[in-house]
This record gives sequence, structure tokens and C-alpha cells, in this order.
Amino acid sequence: MTIRFNNFNEKKAAFAQATQNGTAEQQSVALNDMIQALANDVQSDILNQVNEQMLDRSIMQSRGANVLTSEEMKFFNAVVEEGGFKDTETLPKTTQERIFEDLVDSHPLLQQLGLQNLGAVTEYIYSDPEGAAVWGPLFGDIKGQLNATFRKESISQLKLTAFIPLSNDMLTLGPVWVERYVRAMISEAMSVGLERGFVTGTGKNEPIGLLKDPNGSVVDGVYPDKAPAGTLTFEPGRVTINELKGVVKLLAKKLKGDGTDADKPKQIAGKVVMVTNPFDTFDIQANATTQNTSGVYVTNLPFNPIMTESIFVPQGKVLFFVKGEYIAAMGGSEPIKKFDQTMAMEDATLYIAKQYATGKPKDKYAAQVYNLNLDLTGTPEV
Repeated sequence: MTIRFNNFNEKKAAFAQATQNGTAEQQSVALNDMIQALANDVQSDILNQVNEQMLDRSIMQSRGANVLTSEEMKFFNAVVEEGGFKDTETLPKTTQERIFEDLVDSHPLLQQLGLQNLGAVTEYIYSDPEGAAVWGPLFGDIKGQLNATFRKESISQLKLTAFIPLSNDMLTLGPVWVERYVRAMISEAMSVGLERGFVTGTGKNEPIGLLKDPNGSVVDGVYPDKAPAGTLTFEPGRVTINELKGVVKLLAKKLKGDGTDADKPKQIAGKVVMVTNPFDTFDIQANATTQNTSGVYVTNLPFNPIMTESIFVPQGKVLFFVKGEYIAAMGGSEPIKKFDQTMAMEDATLYIAKQYATGKPKDKYAAQVYNLNLDLTGTPEV
């Protein structure tokens, strides 16, 4: 499901900026503006599709349009007939599953983090493959200490809230389009919250973000920022090779059960993800671009990091993490409730949907942060 956004991305960037250096009032205004823009864009996109689609349901299905299960149809028919959600309405399980699929499929960073839907699970168990199986004599004693290769982490599920402004205009379109609207609103709003939490979360009533130091001194539940591990220029040639060699060597380190560095590195080939602020992406690509003997401009980086973006990575910094080394999980959800507090929406009833989620690095080597120095003016070519 692809939504054509007009103003949402601009307001999303403004919200990200407000969360980094704005006051509480500025953050509230930016959040309100972002939700209003999201609602307007999603509603506008759906109205355009309604005008373009034929009403015959079988034809719509053959064209890949949204078709509901019988349970979903019954649920959203009731929403239309009653003029909105009841005080406590739980979305059908199939709708919740589709929201999760939308989250992962449409948002590359969440996909690279390996976001998992764990349902009601409250403990997360992961293992070090090395040592999970040990050779020994056929009739000898059982070898190896398997308990040393497995680690168990308790997941304290944190609540993430999505706002759903539901206007009367949307209700007149019928259950199929109301379901699509609600699903798009929850998916996009949740994606912003999840991305922010997984990248910059302080650990206090929110995830421990990739930019935070899981081994740092915790003050009032807040984890400190990770100290930059160095400065990267992405200057073409040997310079970038050496810079990224240092990055991958640091990411490849792993810890023993007692917290000390292990003798052997992690296997991270093909698993290194590089996250940049969108404003820095083209500068990095420009620095990493060279012209080959055929006159063709080629952009590539040594060790082939997987490149993605996040507006929550501060400009002037770059984030690296190893796929599978960050716990990103979603649990169950709470019923949708009417929101009648301060943030009112024009010509719409505001509802909230709460999702349980959590995130934390597995250890201090799961992610690293670097400063950027991308101004290579006057630097001779290598």
C-alpha cells in the first residue's frame, strides 16, 4: 500500500527537528501539525482512488485493491453505521497483521532492524551460534555448556500511541476505505514513533536507541549518547577504505558472558547497515563517486554497507549497526479509544491506538556513531 504524500514528509521532518532541540510546546505543535498533514494526505489519496476505482468488488480485487475478510467487513461496517469507533474497539487480528506488514514493507530502516511481531511474549532469547553444538566421543559425556551460548532478555513492553483523526467524509466512503484509512494512519504514525524510539530513544519509558550507549551511566532512567567513534570523510580511494575498515572492525567485536571482549569477532559480512540523515546522503555519495576509465561515474563503498536513511540521525553524523544485533519488537495492542483531551482536530473525531513495543542494542558493539567531515574542497584526488 503506497500513499502519495504531499505535506506529511515536510511536517515529519519538522517534528524530528523539534524533538531534537525544540521546547515541549514546540514539540506538541509539531506533532499536531504532522498528524493533521498525515490525515489530510491519506484522506486525499484515498478519495482520489475512490474516484478512479470501479465499484465492482471482484474487479477491484483483480486489480489489487483493498478487499476485507468477513470479520473485517463486519467490524468496519459497524464503525460506519455507528459514526465512529466505540469507547473500546479492538481491531481484527488480520488488520493488526496487515499493519505490521505495512510497517516493515514500506519502511526500509524498520526492515533492516528486523522488527518482529512477538505478540504477548515478554522474554526474548537469542544465542551465539559458536558453541551451540560441540564435538565429542560417540559414547562420551555430553559436551559443551549450552546455557553459556544462550542469553535471555526481559522485554518491558512500552506503549506507543498513534492518533487517528476520523472525519465524517471518510465514513461515507464505506467500510473498505475506512479500513484502509485507519490502517494507513496507524502504520505511518507508528513508523514515525518506532523510528524515533529505535534511533534516539532515551531508555526512559521508550526504547534504548541506537544512538545511545547501553553501557553508559544511566541518570533517572536516561541513557547517555554514544561518544563518536571517529570522523569519516568518505574521501575516494584508500582513505575511505581505511575509514570503513575501522568501522567494520569495531562493529565485529563481541563480548563474552562476563562482559569482556571475546578473542574472535562476530560474523558481520553483509550485515552492516549505514544510516544517514537525508541531508547528508548526497554529500556522502558525492564524496564516494569516482569516474572510471570509460568516463562513467561510479558510486560505491568498500565492504558494501546497506545504506538507508533516518531523519532522526542528526545532520553531521552517521550511524552504523549490525543486522540482528538490535532487539526491535512489537507486542500486543490496546483497544482504540476516543481522545477528547487537548489536541483537537478540525472536522474530525480523534481516536488513539496504543501498540506495545520495545527496542535495545544487544551490546555496546551493536552500533557505532561517527562524525562527518564531508567538505573536501581543495583535497587532491587519490
